[in-house]
Amino acid sequence: MNATKSITVARPRSEVYAFWRDFENLPRFMQHLESVENLGGGRSHWVAKGIAGNDREWDAELVEDHPNERISWRTVGADDDVTHGGTVSFLSVGDSATEVRVELEYDAPGGKLGATIARLFGEEPGQQIEEDLERFKQVLETGDFERPYQRASGIADVGIRRQEPVEPVNRETDPDARF
Repeated sequence: MNATKSITVARPRSEVYAFWRDFENLPRFMQHLESVENLGGGRSHWVAKGIAGNDREWDAELVEDHPNERISWRTVGADDDVTHGGTVSFLSVGDSATEVRVELEYDAPGGKLGATIARLFGEEPGQQIEEDLERFKQVLETGDFERPYQRASGIADVGIRRQEPVEPVNRETDPDARF
């Protein structure tokens, strides 16, 4: 399966590339990514949240690294459940903006049925890439980032964002309450 998404970021290409190339930055804006550890020699170890709280781990290696232009990778190792590769391209748009284009090739666990189930739970990689790119843009343009939600321990994470409970308004102790 393939997914391709792009976004324009109002930052120079060298800055955008450098931030992405430091893979340990990726969990700052990739919602499902817990951590990335640089192993050296173009290899890294990744930990991501999976459907229903089943964490996934894999190693990846760089296939291509053309500074300020393109980064390509693929997974390596024995875990056939997490198999993917891709390319991130950085294209200048004028003097101070960059188009970031992510192309991902992946084998969905469970084949087409697994991909359909993942889509139902909001876990399909194309959806994730689009949302992650929006957060990436926010981080680079504003310096701000906010993880949309954190998994509560003991509760299945099925991609559903839950509203936090609030205290009811007590008109006796808060006479200025409007509701």
